Order: sequence, then C-alpha cells, then structure tokens
Amino acid sequence: MGRPIQPSGPTGLALAFGAFSIQLILGRRGSGVGGLLLAAALSQAVWAAASLVYATSGDGFAWGMARLFDGLRYAALLAFLALIRTAGSNGDSAAAGTGRKRRTQAALLSSVAIAVHLFARPPSTGSTGGESLVAFLLLGVCVVGLVLVEQVYRGTPEAQRWNVRPLGVALAAVFGYDFVMYSDAALFREVDANLWAVRGVAHALVIPVLGIAVARNKDWRFDVAVSRGVVAGSTALVAAGGYLLAIAVIGYYVHHFGGSWGKALLTVVLFAGLLVFVLVSLSGTFRAKLRVFIAKHFFPYRYDYREEWLSFTRTLSSPGTPGSLRERSIRALANLVESTGGALWMNDGSGAYAQVARVNLPASDHTLPASDWLPSFLVSTGWVIDLHDLRQDPAKYKVDRLPAWLLQFPSAWLVVPLFDGEELLGFVLLANPRVKFELNWEVLDLLKTAGRQVAGFLAHERATEALLEARKFDAFNRMSAFVVHDLKNLVAQLRLLLRNAERHRANPEFQRDMLATVEHAVGRMNHLMQQLRSGVEPVERPGPVELDIVTDHLRRRFRAVGQGLSFDVEPGIVVLGHEDRLERVVGHVVQNAVDASGDNPRVRVRVHREGTEAVVEVTDQGVGMSAEFVRERLFKPFQSTKHTGMGIGAYESQQYVASIGGRIEVDTAPGAGTTVRVFLPLVAARSAATAEGAA
Repeated sequence: MGRPIQPSGPTGLALAFGAFSIQLILGRRGSGVGGLLLAAALSQAVWAAASLVYATSGDGFAWGMARLFDGLRYAALLAFLALIRTAGSNGDSAAAGTGRKRRTQAALLSSVAIAVHLFARPPSTGSTGGESLVAFLLLGVCVVGLVLVEQVYRGTPEAQRWNVRPLGVALAAVFGYDFVMYSDAALFREVDANLWAVRGVAHALVIPVLGIAVARNKDWRFDVAVSRGVVAGSTALVAAGGYLLAIAVIGYYVHHFGGSWGKALLTVVLFAGLLVFVLVSLSGTFRAKLRVFIAKHFFPYRYDYREEWLSFTRTLSSPGTPGSLRERSIRALANLVESTGGALWMNDGSGAYAQVARVNLPASDHTLPASDWLPSFLVSTGWVIDLHDLRQDPAKYKVDRLPAWLLQFPSAWLVVPLFDGEELLGFVLLANPRVKFELNWEVLDLLKTAGRQVAGFLAHERATEALLEARKFDAFNRMSAFVVHDLKNLVAQLRLLLRNAERHRANPEFQRDMLATVEHAVGRMNHLMQQLRSGVEPVERPGPVELDIVTDHLRRRFRAVGQGLSFDVEPGIVVLGHEDRLERVVGHVVQNAVDASGDNPRVRVRVHREGTEAVVEVTDQGVGMSAEFVRERLFKPFQSTKHTGMGIGAYESQQYVASIGGRIEVDTAPGAGTTVRVFLPLVAARSAATAEGAA
C-alpha cells in the first residue's frame, strides 16, 4: 500500500468543528433533535483529529476511529433530517404515528451509514479507495442525504423557508461534495487525492452557514408537511439516482471487461441509458404509475384533495388551457382517474342528448332521447357507471346487455353523470386509464362531485350564451323600434304632403318643396332599409356640418306640409356631427313643438353661438310639461304624452347629442310653452381643444 494521503488543515478543521460544537452546546434548548446536529459536529471534529494521526503515522487504529466517526457523522445528519420533519408536531395520534415511523427510519439510516463506513479501506496514493461495491454504497448514502434535504426544504411552508434555507444549503453542500468524491472513486476505483485532501476544508467552509441556521432555529421547531408532491419528487429523485447508479455500474464493468472496445461500448451504454431515462421521465404512463404507487403505499387516501381540486378548477376555468370549455371539462374529469380521453353528451334543449365534444375518442352522431336507458338510469340512481362491470353483470344496471351504440367505443370505461341541481345536463364517457386503476368509494364520490362542478360550469356557459343571444335580439328590437319611429314620422309627413297637395299643387314653390320633401323621404327610407338588412346602424366618423343647411332642409320640409315656422339662423356656424342625424334631432324637436301647439302653431327656431358651442333653440307656445315629467320620463324610452307617440324620439336625440359632446336642456312649465336648447360643439372649438391636448 502507498503512503497515506495528507489531508489539508486537519488541526484547524478539528478546532473549527470543536468551536461549532461548543456554540451548539451553549445555545441548545427545546427539541432534542438539535442534539443530533451537535453529535454530527463532534463526530466531524474527532474524524479530523483521527485523520491527522493516521496521515502522519499510518496507525491502523486511528483509521478505524476516523471511519467510525465519519459514519457517526453521517448517521447523526441522516437521523437529524429524518426526525426534524416531526419536530413541530402537536402530539395528536396521527403525528405520533408519523413520529414513530420517522424514528424507525432514522435508526435504520444511521445503522446503514455506520456499517457502510466501517467497510471503507484507507485511501492512499497509488491504491484503490476500497472495493467498488463499498464505493457505490457510500455514493448511495450521499444520495439519501440529498433526498432528505430536498424533502425538508420542499415540505417546509413558504413562510418558514427563511429559517430552513441556510441549513439546506449547508447540508446539500456537504452531501454534494462527498457525492462527487465517491462518484469519482466508484468509476475509477481510486479516491482522487486532491478531493480527499481538501474534503475537510470543504466541510469546514459550511460552518458559517450552519451557524446562521442555528441562530435562526434555536429549538428546531417548524412545521414540515410531507405533501404528495414532496413524496413524488423524492421518489422520482431516488429512482433516478438508483437508475443512474445502475447505469454507472454497468458502464464500469463494460469498460473493464470490454478490452479494446471498452471505451466505445461504455459510450454506447451511457448514451442508451440516458435516452431510456429521458423517455421514461417524459412518459405519462410512468407518471401515472408513480402517482398510483405513492397513493397506495404512502398515504391513507388516494387523493390530495386540495391539490386535485385546485388543478381541476384551474383546468376548467383557465383561459390559457387549450380547447373549449366542453373539451376542458372532459380533460378535467379524465385527469382525476388517469384516463386517456373521453366524450361529452349534453341535453340539446329538446330532451335529447347529443355528443358535443370529444378528446381521443371517435365522433358519434347517435342521439339519446331522455327516455333511453342510460339517461333514465343516471337520473334514477346518480351512479358513476363502470362499463367493464356492466359487461360482466348487466342485471345490476337494469339492462340486458351493453347498448349497441357504445360498441363503437371499445376503450369506453366510465360514464360520469353531470347534474345541475336535479337536472341531468349531460354525461361524460371516459376512456380506459393509462395504468390499472382501482375504483373504490373515494374515486366514485370524487367523480360525482366533480361531475356536478363541471355541470355548473357548463350551465353557466349555456346561460351566458342565452344572455348574449337575448342581448342581440334586444339590440335588434331596439334598432327596429327606432326604425318604426322614423317610418311613422315619414308616413305622417307624406300624409300631410298629400293633403296639402290638393290645395297648392299649382304653386311652383310648393312643387319644389314637395319634390325636395319626397326626395328626403326616399333617402331616409333607403337608409332605414339598409339598417334592417345589416341589423345595425352604420357607424360613420362625425364631420363638419353647416347648421344653416340643416335648417334650410327643415324649412322646406315643414313648409311643404303647410306648417310655417319662424327661423332665425346665424350664418356660418359649423358643428361636428352627422348631417342626417342632426337634421333628425332638430326635426324631432320642431315636430314635437308643432304637435304641442295645436291647430295654429307658433314655433320659433333660432340658431346662434354661445362661447365654444352652437345652440339650436326651439320655442313654442304649447301646453308645456311638468318638471317631474322632464326629470323622470322625457328622456326615457317608451315614455310619451301623445297617444300616437312611441316615446323614442327624445331618448334617441339625447343619446346622439351626448355621443358627439353636446347636451339638451329643457325649459318648460304646464300651460306656459316649452323651450328646448340643443348645445353642439363648434368645429373650431373642438379642433382647438384637440390641439391643446396633443401639446
């Protein structure tokens, strides 16, 4: 055997861990779990001293002590990590049972760690670092330590991770360094001299970090919840570590016995092993088997209901999830039982059930009436139907055999009813699971509850669609009401025109006014027909409108029907709007003034400027209106004081004027007439305001 490898700074290392041990002794209180960390620090100090004696003298007893205390250090650290997960329990029966399991686990891990270290042979230059099997076992102990660190950290609540983070970093560094060293020794059958020499120094570097951990955790009491996610992650980590270790062992023997082809064969083995590892890691079947294994062997119930329900609701409601709500409903139910897909049948409103969505199942045009066996059985029992069980015992389900239409789905497995209250909204046919899946009361109850949740989402979607459809009809009806209102005014206008034609047909001026009025009526009716065809009123950007042109059209129109009006229009006033709609608004106000004035109307229309606004003022000497009517009813739809009125014109006028930045004011009293003022923004004022805002 060659000379012993001289470790770096063993005296300082022994003193450092000795001082750290004194700190732990002086600051120790509360839980006895902290004593295991003290034992680990003391063992590290003794190991450093024994390693120094062995390196300087080659004494076999010193190496035996170093092996023993290195094993004790590992035993104390593994037991510390195993027991710290129950240090914060409150003493109930479940926690007590878990504590007993943790103590058994800690004792077993400690025994294995000590036994493995006792078999280690002393490292020296020019010699092997122990048998290959021992090297791999030491590597396995490091993997277990890393897994426990990961479990403690991931299982700690987010609010308490500040306390446990330094501990996790320090112990992960210790186990990680030894993992690298033993991996190298296992592959090359020799401890790397440099790694062994600085091992103690590397371990000593974590003492300040451990000191922070001790300062933050005086009594080592914090809740560590071992969730299914933590167990799944740890199990996957252990499985991956074991698999990679096995590949390393196979690679070592291939390299050793492969002769001149050894290196090439080693490369092929490692590449193939990694390829299989990646494929298995990405396999949905493997993940499903892992979840079933964990649920069966580690927990009393199959599901972590908080996680399952959050995932279920997220799948249903997340807009980022691909597919429609109906497809997401299938996926959400399928994920609960590891199913590969499904299909959704829903009530089409007439009492029949038709397929409306599918995932990984064939399409079907088969429609089931409400009186069919399947809907009737679901309504009467509320069961989740196992089709495999139905094939074996159809009498249990009150049927002679599996319905013929289900034969087109050879992978069909479960039928989950979707109840919205007492109504069967539909049902989901789920395909066979990825792995063998045991159906018990827990699974069936969860599927029933999840089915009701899905039904609630689908019913909400159906109600939303019905509401949107109703709103579309409401918008169309509203538009139709405006069209009818305009047609009524046009009909009234043309009727008056015909009546006056009997008296003034020979008057050339009347003829010109009559032609202009008819032309306007034809244009207006064409516009209304366009609205009816498209279902919406064309939206055009407002532009400059000369008010004297609008009032000139109105003067001709009302003169043609024999109603003389007084117009006082300031020339050159230009506002922002739509000429036809402004003419409609002012025409409506004027027509109301004429109607309210009786047989001899005296209506005055005045157009002038007031500051940055144009004002169209219409005054009559009619019956007037009460303040209450103006405040509560005038600008509300379907409110009118006229027997033949529809109560839409004032509402439409106010809505349009407000949309272009104007307003309408009414000054009236019963028996005292009415003055309506329509305020409209001047084009120059609007342009100036826009320029000021841009600046």
